Amino acid sequence: MRIFETLADLQALIGQPLGHSDWITVDQSRVNAFAEATEDRQWIHVDPERARTGPFGGPIVHGFLTLSLIPYFFETGFSVRETRMVVNYGLNKVRFTAPVPVGSRLRAAFKLLALDDVAGGAKQLTVEVAIEAEGATKPVCVAESLARHYR
Repeated sequence: MRIFETLADLQALIGQPLGHSDWITVDQSRVNAFAEATEDRQWIHVDPERARTGPFGGPIVHGFLTLSLIPYFFETGFSVRETRMVVNYGLNKVRFTAPVPVGSRLRAAFKLLALDDVAGGAKQLTVEVAIEAEGATKPVCVAESLARHYR
């Protein structure tokens, strides 16, 4: 994990990589739990036997499950010590660029795109999050995350 003392330390890093998160394995039990929580029980996610005959040769992770791991990736990727609270403000562009086979190990690469002042004394970080599957040649998801850091 990369640790920064202050938000001001990030100013010089706009346009630069901030590092990577830890890896996480997305197994069938996590996919099934996500399907139950979201009511998205499409067979390509939750029926391994049927999915083997489908277009991906096996079950794949929900795109929104992959996206929902962004808070974990941030938690293990970098932190700013002076920040007492971080609030998810939303996302800009999101693209699911490749299917994720169930059982894949994922991590995120971070690139700081912007650091802006916002109301209440917070700083808003716009960070490109490129989610990578171990062994894949391109990211499986790319999103611009907006997070407000409060001191």
